[in-house]
Amino acid sequence: MTEYITYAKSGVDIDANDEMVDRIQTSIKSTLGPRVINIPGGFAGLFRLDYDEKIFKKNYKNPILAACTDGVGSKVLVARQMKKFDTLGFDLVAMNVNDMLVLGAEPLFFLDYLAINKLEPKWVAAVVEGIANACKTADCALIGGETAEMPDVYRKDDFDMAGFAVGVVEKNRIISGSKVEVGDTVLGLASSGLHSNGYSLARHICFKQLKLKCDEKIAALDNKTIGEVLLTPTRIYVRSIIKLLGHYKVKQVVHGMAHITGGGLVGNVPRVVPADCDVVIDKSAWPRLPIFDFLQKSGPVEEEEMFRVFNMGIGFVLIVAKDFADSVTEKLIRTGETVYNLGTIKKGDGKVVIK
Repeated sequence: MTEYITYAKSGVDIDANDEMVDRIQTSIKSTLGPRVINIPGGFAGLFRLDYDEKIFKKNYKNPILAACTDGVGSKVLVARQMKKFDTLGFDLVAMNVNDMLVLGAEPLFFLDYLAINKLEPKWVAAVVEGIANACKTADCALIGGETAEMPDVYRKDDFDMAGFAVGVVEKNRIISGSKVEVGDTVLGLASSGLHSNGYSLARHICFKQLKLKCDEKIAALDNKTIGEVLLTPTRIYVRSIIKLLGHYKVKQVVHGMAHITGGGLVGNVPRVVPADCDVVIDKSAWPRLPIFDFLQKSGPVEEEEMFRVFNMGIGFVLIVAKDFADSVTEKLIRTGETVYNLGTIKKGDGKVVIK
């Protein structure tokens, strides 16, 4: 009698995929607004850009699409150790929408890609739930995704993820940094922790050098477990920034913005300032979160390296006209942001100077 081989015997479980799809439907549908054209079983997501005053509040005269992609790096390994996956989905969206926000673009929709060794519907659903929650926080729709089960590519329990976001900005309101000038004020919005950068160094210190367990409470971290602190979700700044930009003729007030990811303040802020300007930052202008002191002392890690790797407590930067700095700060505080006056723009050669 012939013994037939199946896809499941080769390591890919179609039934598990069907179960996963069923589990995530509620999360996905919770993000869909009137601009999404939902076709059940569709092979692609559809999103309308045309204006209908009965549905949309905003009519773009010259809309420019913004697109970006990102992942969460080796933070996935901490989640695997903790067996906690919902916050990763939140991180994935945050890393994308905060990037496009720098240009003044508001997110429209998001897509995700998850590659894994073995599909576990329950934890995949937890990831997608986190993605959906973040999409709602960023006011964008989750209109598609892909989960690839590849046992010959990924080892047991291994996985990786990537996100893709598309947004829109009025052409004459694109913020490129070209208007940044000497005398501008540099404002910083507080981060929630490491966000999703520097985890190779953080994991090396915590798990290889100190040999900590994820559930180990650390006195220096307010008695929280190291796993809890490392999995703190990345903050999403979309609502605060989009609301702020709506108050002004943008280029007269907000001259540049930067999302503080890999490379920290010294690597990201220079990307939005002219080559003949320096960004002078006073590192005493904001309190340092416990996790940064813990990592620096435990490494030990030199101060300069800390600022090259981590956000150091600042997740997003705005460079604004000096005369509007107080007004911008006040408006951001009203939307729930913690805002610090970090420093100023001076004549220079395109670098960040931290004093």
